[in-house]
Amino acid sequence: MTTNAAAWRALTDAQRAGWLSLGLNISRTDSLGQAYTLNGFMAYCSVNNNKLDAGDAAVSDAPTIVTPADLITATVTLTAAAFSIAYTATPLAAANRLFVWVSPQRSAGVKFNGDYRLLSVTAAAAASPAVITTAYTAKFGVPIVGNRIFLNLETYQGGFKGSPFAVSQVVA
Repeated sequence: MTTNAAAWRALTDAQRAGWLSLGLNISRTDSLGQAYTLNGFMAYCSVNNNKLDAGDAAVSDAPTIVTPADLITATVTLTAAAFSIAYTATPLAAANRLFVWVSPQRSAGVKFNGDYRLLSVTAAAAASPAVITTAYTAKFGVPIVGNRIFLNLETYQGGFKGSPFAVSQVVA
């Protein structure tokens, strides 16, 4: 975020105007349910933060909005020894990737989670399933039988993410 904030200062007025125009076409909803559009700085940071998370290079000129196809289904297989997500449509569209956000382990009785952390981003056009056992274990430890893990899955293309697909699973 700080890298993008500093880079914003180096843009030309024409580039900033392009980001403002893009931002006016991006709608978000706040915690009170009120819709708002992004200003140029917010649009710049949103797109470039997504790009950097995906391993792509940041851009100075505002891109054209793309809407990646959302996931249709997601089925989680979760044991102490295996953690994967089978999804459709598979494979993802040619330029699409999948952002996999996960929670630390919670009690099985927990039904809400607000603590998601980016675990992995698939390759473009990746086929199902996404196997995340090693990445999850390295970040949070071996899943413990009886604990719940929350996932938030988002498709990605060119700096833009699709609608989140939220699911949780108890470790079997």
